[in-house]
Formats: sequence, C-alpha cells, structure tokens
Amino acid sequence: MNSYPQELSTGKQNLCTTRQTRVSYPQLASNLTPTLRSNCLKQAAEAGSLLKRVELLGKSIALTALLSITSITIASAYNPNVEAYKVYSHMKLLDDKQYRCLVILWRNESQWNPKAKNPKSSAYGIPQLLKMTERNPYKQIDLGLKYIAYRYGNPCKALDHHKKVGHY
Repeated sequence: MNSYPQELSTGKQNLCTTRQTRVSYPQLASNLTPTLRSNCLKQAAEAGSLLKRVELLGKSIALTALLSITSITIASAYNPNVEAYKVYSHMKLLDDKQYRCLVILWRNESQWNPKAKNPKSSAYGIPQLLKMTERNPYKQIDLGLKYIAYRYGNPCKALDHHKKVGHY
C-alpha cells in the first residue's frame, strides 16, 4: 500500500485538470449538467456566429480595399468593360505602382472610355493620343503604353507631368 491518499476514479476524465491541446464545446458539454451543457452549447453557437461575422467583415474590408485601388468610376458603371481594360493594362505593366499611376492618369484623361473625344484637339480614346484612329480599346491601350514608355519612361512619370501641365 502507498502512504499517500489515492484518488477515486469515476471512469471519466476530469476535463478541468486533464491537459489537452483543445477541448471542443461538445466534448466539454457531455460531462456537464443539462443546464451547464445548454449554456456551453449556446456559447459555442455565439462564438461560431461571431467568427462568421468577423470573416464577413474581413471580406468586406478586402473588397473595399480592392475597389479603392482600382478606382471604379462612374464610367465603369455605364461600361462594364472598363474593368477588363484595367486588367489588360495591369497584365501589360506587371507593376502595381505603375498600374495605379496609369489608372489615375487615364481616369483624368478619358475616364477609361475608348470613345472619348477631346473637343479642343484631335485626341481620342482611352489614352487620349493625338490623331488616334484606332477604335479597338485594347489596341488603344497598347499604343498608349508605347507612347508613355517612349516619351516618359513609365506611367508614374507621365502622371507627374500631367499634374504639372494638365496633359501628358
């Protein structure tokens, strides 16, 4: 016989003193009285609901950030292709900073409208190039990017010039 007192075992684990990495509410609730069990299950449901609300909030924040980066304008509300034009431009540039500059530049110039005409000059299309005859918006984007690369080096430098003089 041992000299220290022995604990009586009921055959069930004592979840309060047993070290476990995780104890789920249903496991814990099975060892409780019916009143405590219902309270535990209610708390589990509330925790799950809170987790869903946090998850939805996270998605909402991500969507808001995405919309602010792409700068959806009134023109895109009337022309759903505007977002496709922006994606095409982004794929051509492969640089987020330059893409953001390009979005701002061409939003100021044409609102990303491939049919935009400048009443004071012969500028036309998304990039508002002089004497532009191209009607295909994707070819307009290609021509606009070529012009920017030749004249300014990159869209951010073109945007800086636009901010100083009102055109690029």
